[in-house]
Amino acid sequence: MQRRHAPSSWQPCPAPSLRPQPQPPQLRFLLEAPDVQGRREDRRRRGEHPRGIWLPSSTGTGRNVCFLLQPWDDNPACENPCSLIPTPDKEEDEPAYPSSVCGPQNFMPSRASPLPLLNWANRDEVWKIMLNKEKTYLRDKHFMQQHPLLQPKMRAILLDWLMQVCEVHTLHRETFYLAQDFFDRYMATQQNIVKKLLQLIGISSLFIAAKLEEIYPPKLHQFAYATDGECSEEEILSMELVIMKALKWHLSPLTIVSWLNVYMQVAYLNDLCEVLLPQYPQQIFIQIAELLDICVLDIGCLEFPYGVLAASALYHFSSSELMEKVSGYQWCDIEKCVEWMVPFAMVIRETGSSKLQHFRGVPAEDAHNIQTYINSLDLLNKAQAKKAILSEQNRISPPPTGVLTPPQSSKKQSGGQDTA
Repeated sequence: MQRRHAPSSWQPCPAPSLRPQPQPPQLRFLLEAPDVQGRREDRRRRGEHPRGIWLPSSTGTGRNVCFLLQPWDDNPACENPCSLIPTPDKEEDEPAYPSSVCGPQNFMPSRASPLPLLNWANRDEVWKIMLNKEKTYLRDKHFMQQHPLLQPKMRAILLDWLMQVCEVHTLHRETFYLAQDFFDRYMATQQNIVKKLLQLIGISSLFIAAKLEEIYPPKLHQFAYATDGECSEEEILSMELVIMKALKWHLSPLTIVSWLNVYMQVAYLNDLCEVLLPQYPQQIFIQIAELLDICVLDIGCLEFPYGVLAASALYHFSSSELMEKVSGYQWCDIEKCVEWMVPFAMVIRETGSSKLQHFRGVPAEDAHNIQTYINSLDLLNKAQAKKAILSEQNRISPPPTGVLTPPQSSKKQSGGQDTA
């Protein structure tokens, strides 16, 4: 497959310095009642060391205040010394994770857990948290209607460019998909965004994602340089805060590629290996990930949950039996998404998938997790053309009911399946 290299203006800048940045000291205010101060002074004169409990509280002024409660104080607040400290820019009604810290969640999982026994956590609790994230981080497939000056094609061009930036700076796939999630959810909270702001919103979303996911993210000036002078460092920093406030600081979704990692790991479980270590073939992961890379450019992907998208992509390279085993979904749960994904899967089968690349400074076992660029816009155009052809064929000669019922695994080709 011919690969289009990123423009010269997107070449990596010198390696970032590893010198840690000094952190500003955190200020605390010690407030004590007069009688408490008197008892404390008496104990100090007697040579006794006063022992207290730090209890963070809020004064309503946006500042963090800590009250020192002595053990002899009969105060019911001591029962919970871990109350939340709100900050001036955070919303107080945001959800918190995990549920083991915030109390039990009154919600039953909508699908059975495929997770194996874990030696570091309760698998049922982990699965509930994953499903809860799927229900908490929602997207709006109609957000373009709030921006009459924009077109879905502009979103595809922006995400395609972000993939190039990720490849140039050797960023992980998770970083790109976090940026895509931040962008889509932010746009759903806004109205009348103009075309000129798209690149700033996109690069700022990637800036946030890189700081969350990468060990050594690119420097701020490297993100500004990638825009070829269109966005300054100050503009990126300002937009970063705007985006995080609009998202109410909800910055930890379970992305499409995160779900794919879970499904692949469960599919290739080995009792001799640690569950946290990847056990699946890297080349198969790349094939499925590149299918998702094309699908995510189409705004129609926002109609489906991320877990459904990952399960549908896995189905196109395996079988319904395996998909149900590793995802907990039934065929009826993903049938619509599988049908929507057919033209994209056809293009991937025709063009073939990329070979596993090796990157300087990246361990071989992590190479498949690096985001690569596959000229996704051209493949998207081919997929949309096939989609139009298939729609016309179905209009003229509607397929019989059950045409998408998955065949038996024994009747599938080893390299994939013909769902078209």
